[in-house]
Amino acid sequence: MKAQFGAHLLDGNFAPISAECTAPELHVREGKIPETLRGTLYRNGTNPMYPPLGDHHWFLSEGMVHGIHIENGRAAYRNRWVRTGQYEAQRRAGRRLVSTSLSEPSPPEGEGVRRHFAATHALVHGGRLLALDEWCGPAALDPETLETTIADYDFDGLHVGAFTAHPKVDYQTGEMLGYGYQADGIGSSTISYSIIDRTGRLTRHDRFQAPFCPIMHDFGITKEHVIFPLFSADINLERAANGGPLAAYDPSIGTHFGIMPRNGSTDLMRWFHGEPTYAYHTMNSYTERRDGREIVHLDMMKTPFVPLFPKEDGIIAEWVQGEETNGLLVRWSFDLSGNLDTYTETILTDLTGDFCMVDPRFVGLPYRHGFYAAQKGHGGPGAFFDTISHIDLETGDRRDYHEGAHVTFLEPIMVPRSEAAPEGDGWLLTLAYDATRNLSDLIIFDTRDILAGPVARVELPTRVPYGFHGSWHAQ
Repeated sequence: MKAQFGAHLLDGNFAPISAECTAPELHVREGKIPETLRGTLYRNGTNPMYPPLGDHHWFLSEGMVHGIHIENGRAAYRNRWVRTGQYEAQRRAGRRLVSTSLSEPSPPEGEGVRRHFAATHALVHGGRLLALDEWCGPAALDPETLETTIADYDFDGLHVGAFTAHPKVDYQTGEMLGYGYQADGIGSSTISYSIIDRTGRLTRHDRFQAPFCPIMHDFGITKEHVIFPLFSADINLERAANGGPLAAYDPSIGTHFGIMPRNGSTDLMRWFHGEPTYAYHTMNSYTERRDGREIVHLDMMKTPFVPLFPKEDGIIAEWVQGEETNGLLVRWSFDLSGNLDTYTETILTDLTGDFCMVDPRFVGLPYRHGFYAAQKGHGGPGAFFDTISHIDLETGDRRDYHEGAHVTFLEPIMVPRSEAAPEGDGWLLTLAYDATRNLSDLIIFDTRDILAGPVARVELPTRVPYGFHGSWHAQ
């Protein structure tokens, strides 16, 4: 039995907006924007430019980037679609050519149009704003105007294949580390591993073979290691040829973690194995040396299956924000000094959520403070995160900011108060959708006490549809 899926992913604040706009001066509805906060908050997410042809999946349509520039206590906004080849082909045709479904093909006139969404993440590196999705390489945008400058950016011809939507930037070295699954084409088990220096130059682009073709949304880095998590979800051409789903959760696969030296050969990859599970997002990871042993820790938001994808039988579970589909923050620990291929799991907190974030200066290092979006109210089809959480992993203390069911939050972004500020001391920025006004606001918290409420609430000229990820670029 095939489940119809995605109707509620076009309703409410999932619905796309149809206008690109520029607003040079935003209204501060509450509080005051910190004078020392100077830079741009970027957000990216799918925003279908034409109605879906049938079933619709939240991940599979054109990307729209939103930018909020903050300077001298004032804020400005603009948004632009990412002009990929997919976008341009549909704009010329004046209709949808590329299917937004996991199971339904594009119409004949769209078969020659390559899927390229560039709709998952947006971050500045090497002077370019990269719009990322894990199915293709990035698109490059102008960081100020948000205009697309290179629709298919391949790092000056040096990178081949897909590039992750979740690269990791090392604050100390300025390097951006990334990977790409299906590196040899759809369904292939080849994974690429890449390093891009602080200027945007690709300095490493290796490949290795995984045990299967995973749906691998995120990974981890430490100062010394790289961790590739392969969970129980795969892309399987043979299953698709036999009438099953191309991408699905399959618990028979189990879980596999590949760990290698960050600057070593892929031949040094070591594999660890465990029970079936899934995790979309990494909070952080680091390497610890304790009692003469070398232990790698990976903290992720663990789910019992892969939300928003079918199980092996083709049935997609309804998306309900709650314990069944939200992530539980856990720590997986791998003892590299021993000979076992197993690992341990520690639950770090009991409030489920996702869209997790750390102080960007501590990516890949031992850390104490984490931030994420959570769900405290009643979940249901299309429910979204109504809580922002700050957890102190040293004390176990957690502070949860909740305004009520009518206000929902996108991913929180942590901005340090200064380069010399202690870990976790700064500002927490997020976008909040207010259903009573059908508008979105920029919310700014002081991380020293998010329960005190926003230090500033800035009204945007439009609502920002529920999307995925973003970043802060200091200027």
